[in-house]
Amino acid sequence: MKSLLQKSAISISILMVMTLSNSRPVPAQMSSTPAPLLAVNAPSSGPITLKSPDSAARARVQVGAGDLLNVSVFDIPEMAQTIRVNDQGDATLSLVGSLHLAGLTTDEAQALIATKLKAGNYLVDPQVSVFISQYGTQGVSVLGEVNKPGVYEVLGSRTLLDIISEAGGITSFAGPEATVKHADGTTITVRLTKDAHASLSSDVQLAPGDKVLIPRAGLVYVLGDVGRPGGFIMGNDGKITLLQALAMAGGMNRTSSMNRSRLVRKGPSGYTEIPVPLKKILHGDQADFQLQAEDILYIPRNSAKTLIYQTAPSLASSVAGAAIYTSF
Repeated sequence: MKSLLQKSAISISILMVMTLSNSRPVPAQMSSTPAPLLAVNAPSSGPITLKSPDSAARARVQVGAGDLLNVSVFDIPEMAQTIRVNDQGDATLSLVGSLHLAGLTTDEAQALIATKLKAGNYLVDPQVSVFISQYGTQGVSVLGEVNKPGVYEVLGSRTLLDIISEAGGITSFAGPEATVKHADGTTITVRLTKDAHASLSSDVQLAPGDKVLIPRAGLVYVLGDVGRPGGFIMGNDGKITLLQALAMAGGMNRTSSMNRSRLVRKGPSGYTEIPVPLKKILHGDQADFQLQAEDILYIPRNSAKTLIYQTAPSLASSVAGAAIYTSF
């Protein structure tokens, strides 16, 4: 009986030791469950903000005179209001009063209104939202060689190709480049090409206040003894060679003087005449070359050839008449 009681006591002691060992807290370094990666990498406070790809383009949109703004405060619907910016760039808001908002981005306007509400002890931590629902005078101006020049509103993300399309496309006199002047004063040049892939890759974002200018293409002039003298547009991406211009002018007449052809080119110091070996170029003995805008190709008339071709028809008719006469 005594041995049975001793065995029972030993068993109870073992059970108590196992119970105490299981109730001890597991040290942090021995925990089998890893901490979430988000909790490790996330900042201690505040939400995680992801920047969208076009956030930089939207940051350039500024409030301007005549704009219609929708102002709201998170979780306080009675604070929502629609205000119009006057011609001085000021707008009057409830509780805050008059604020100068022109020239500020929407983010800057939100921060300014929130600061005023906080400073006036109206709200502890206001979350203000400002949305430009209507642009007054900050559309995109499209000038130059488009079918419908004018000012076009930009209510969202718009690109140069979008605005050109809205303006009716470019005319047949348009040059190979478009100049874009942004509202911040920076200017870029975008090449307009017939290659669709190149046009899409060079497309740029536009914002209210930007200006787009598409100038007229350069002209070259072919004068003298040619089939159709006049000025011709450099429409092939702004490039044209001497032989291409001559072909557009209907080619040379049979009385043309190829040896005395010359090119008149305008330079910084005025006009200069450059002899053109037109006969060698036509025969392939010399390479064709590119013309510049405002170049004048002049092909004079050969007096001797003119005299021959003027007298040749009368001689031919006399011979024909004589032949007919003697045949009877």
